[in-house]
Amino acid sequence: MAHRSVIPNDMSAAPRFVSVDALRGLTVAAMLLVNNPGDWSHVYPPLLHAEWHGCTPTDLIFPMFLFVVGVSIALGIVPRVEAGDAQASLRRAALWRAARIVALGLGLHLLAWWWLDRDYFRLWGVLQRIGLCFAVVALCAIHLRPRVQWQLCIVLLAGYAALLAWGGMAPFDNPASRFDTALFGPTLYQFDAATGRGHDPEGLLSTIPAIATALLGLFAGAWLRAGHSRRLVVAAAVLLPLGWLAAQWQPMNKNLWSPSYVLWTAGWAMLAVYACHRAFDAWRWPPLGRAFGINAIAAYAGSAIAVYASAALGWGEWLYRTVFVAAMPAGTDPRLPSLLFALSFVAVWWCIVVVMQRMGWRIRL
Repeated sequence: MAHRSVIPNDMSAAPRFVSVDALRGLTVAAMLLVNNPGDWSHVYPPLLHAEWHGCTPTDLIFPMFLFVVGVSIALGIVPRVEAGDAQASLRRAALWRAARIVALGLGLHLLAWWWLDRDYFRLWGVLQRIGLCFAVVALCAIHLRPRVQWQLCIVLLAGYAALLAWGGMAPFDNPASRFDTALFGPTLYQFDAATGRGHDPEGLLSTIPAIATALLGLFAGAWLRAGHSRRLVVAAAVLLPLGWLAAQWQPMNKNLWSPSYVLWTAGWAMLAVYACHRAFDAWRWPPLGRAFGINAIAAYAGSAIAVYASAALGWGEWLYRTVFVAAMPAGTDPRLPSLLFALSFVAVWWCIVVVMQRMGWRIRL
């Protein structure tokens, strides 16, 4: 069977690691869980992002996905480079795939703008960042030797750390926010017209260290493919303390994708890849999450469209109030029905992707 990269594709020719599909799928399921509570005013703290500095379990999800992007490039594109496939052809295919991912992200935001708020349009977002990171790391895999890739990763993190040290990390008054505001203004996730200040957690400048996250995934995938999976544990044992120590100087911050956050989350991602590899590849456990993983784009985009539609029609609020809240006994913690709503949302989409898997349907982008 042909391995599939983070976005289902036809470029891959390496043996499949079902663990990578499973981890990707579990990560997408976690995204849907934290993105779709019944009531944003009632959410258990671990299912919320840190308000600014800090790293909650929810803050591990997006970097985990970007890390798996890098792993998938190592398993899907690098073997074709080593097999002597034309670099120009691989480069065109990678850039075209990246462009489609970015276009889908923009399309989803246009849909939200049209259905929900016609005075707002967000230029940046999750899929846009995934597309940019995929493009850069794929080009690195095609054109750069591993040693140069490591050097680039270090330069990206060190340079961004120096930039934050120079400009500070205060909300709205940091290099990433100021840079994005100067270029993109009202199209950012947050923008105050009165002050002219804005911020986007997936903005352009903070994508620089996010590329380092995907590069670390590229290295992890190379070790996995070479049969050196124990290096993942060693790397985690190095990255986690490094991330903690770096946070004493520059705090972990998802909004800015600070270098300490990159190191810390990559350490946990290394352990997750290793654990999934042992469980699903070595021990042959049923690959939980694989159905989500092989149709990650369908699940993410389809669930977003469903959310936009239900919000526009008022169905989501009605369903939550009449089914989940009304069924709870008096005095129930209001966070419980909110969580049950999110779990039900994930369960519905889990059923959808399982049916797609059994029917042999793959959404290729």
